[in-house]
Amino acid sequence: MLEKRIDQALVEVNGIGYEVEISLPTSERLGDLEEWVTLYTHLIIRDDAHTLYGFHTEKERELFRCLIKVNGVGPKLAVSIQSSIDSDSLIRCVRDNDLKALVSLPGIGKKTAEKLMIDMRDRLKDWESQDSLQRTNATHNDVIADAESALIGLGYKPQEAAIALAGIDEKNVELLIRLALRRLALNGRGDS
Repeated sequence: MLEKRIDQALVEVNGIGYEVEISLPTSERLGDLEEWVTLYTHLIIRDDAHTLYGFHTEKERELFRCLIKVNGVGPKLAVSIQSSIDSDSLIRCVRDNDLKALVSLPGIGKKTAEKLMIDMRDRLKDWESQDSLQRTNATHNDVIADAESALIGLGYKPQEAAIALAGIDEKNVELLIRLALRRLALNGRGDS
């Protein structure tokens, strides 16, 4: 990255400098000058300009793409929205029909807020299921880590604990530990 401002970055790709319009969250997450950066981009071609928009995550870019599909929301307003509210909160506002929160965003009036809620609701349904799946996986991983720590605390080796827990689909830590202990007992290590 050669230059960085709040709303724009100049990045070099194979010796060519590209001005990239960015949101405030993306700007805050970019490193220092002269560091390598990864931006997920979207190019908008108009008669008078080719404008490149860059985002720190793919999710932010996809949300930008959803926003600019809404009638009355152009790329500049979409970036402004993303600079004012984080992606998860925006999705929650649309899902919960929170007109008041949307109208409080800069550049959003009542009509635009209503369009956002109506037009984006169906597009964001898939996001909700993906987000809930990611949260479920993270929770399951935490449960397994807690159970593994407990088994190690009981004197089992980390490798034994991992093997005993492998493939057990249980969300309750205590039940997971009991099932793993049964497995360990069946495999000849029931003396603990």
